[in-house]
Amino acid sequence: MNNTLDPAGVNSAVFIQCVGSREPDRPYCSKVCCTHSVETALHIKKHNPSSQVVILYRDMRTFGERELLYKQAREQGVIFVRYDVDQKPRVEVEGDAIKVTVKDHVLGFDLTIDADLIGLATAIVGHDHTDLSQMFKIPIDHDRWFLEAHQKLRPVDFATDGVFMAGLAHYPKPIEEAIAQAQAAVSRAVTVLSRQSMTLSGTIAVVEPTRCVGCGVCWTICPYKAIDRNDKGLAQVNEALCKGCGTCVASCRSGAPDLKGFTSQDVMAQVTAMYS
Repeated sequence: MNNTLDPAGVNSAVFIQCVGSREPDRPYCSKVCCTHSVETALHIKKHNPSSQVVILYRDMRTFGERELLYKQAREQGVIFVRYDVDQKPRVEVEGDAIKVTVKDHVLGFDLTIDADLIGLATAIVGHDHTDLSQMFKIPIDHDRWFLEAHQKLRPVDFATDGVFMAGLAHYPKPIEEAIAQAQAAVSRAVTVLSRQSMTLSGTIAVVEPTRCVGCGVCWTICPYKAIDRNDKGLAQVNEALCKGCGTCVASCRSGAPDLKGFTSQDVMAQVTAMYS
């Protein structure tokens, strides 16, 4: 055995889609599974046209031009059977034989298929990126995928400046989409590397040292880790990292932090001007 499979020797193949995907624990679609299953089915049909190839699916998602692969598979005789999430296919081994049982929602009764080969389209699962997320101060969602700053306006940027992303750690995607995203990330990085100087926002936090008691609430709660302790044990703001969110201002019991342009005096002046 050389761990290879001769498609010409496969007389019956069954591919089961959405194994672990689109479930309560993983509600997302893994995106590439349907296309890969259809391509494999066509590969088997090419080498053994008389073989029986069945794809059991919940929803076929060969999106975009990949719909042509689905059309070609139908023309080549690949059989598509839809199953319900509450009535999943059953795989049983009887001696040397593998049997797959699925309820056809059109015919209304169970189909039993003898298979030489079974392919499971398992879910693409995000790794635990907690350490990396904390190191670069970048967010991850509950499915353990990295979150961009904005889906449409900043699709390859993180909220942390100078950190960009591309690839499968973002969400399940085909290789050509990962390459396009990598090219976009490089382009965004070049816009930073090509500059000799950077202009930062003026709306940043400042700390009044006479009010600060060094309790540590502000640097603990700051989502951008822009506040740390100085040599006197008091809070100091890293202006390059601060995004002016105001979290430290709202959390401090001593009232030491203020947001430039939005100090208490500034806000009260605006209110006074509005009612005068």
